[in-house]
Amino acid sequence: MATQGSILKLISEDTIMSLEDKLKANSKKMEGKLEAAAGEITGNQEMKAKGEAKQAQGSAMEAVSDLKDKATDALDGLKKAIE
Repeated sequence: MATQGSILKLISEDTIMSLEDKLKANSKKMEGKLEAAAGEITGNQEMKAKGEAKQAQGSAMEAVSDLKDKATDALDGLKKAIE
């Protein structure tokens, strides 16, 4: 049976960073959805707009994370091709 330590050794630092970035992005999007919904329910347009802005920020953070992943994959492929 694999231990937690052995499993963590199999996960690269880049993967952990990627998952952390995606978690932060999704948290920001969820925070925005909740704030926008609260603004909608209460009729507070400023709160709604701030929530929508946070959702957009989370989406942008997610796009950056995806680009980082693709760049890392491309570099890994290049390294393997050179070896």
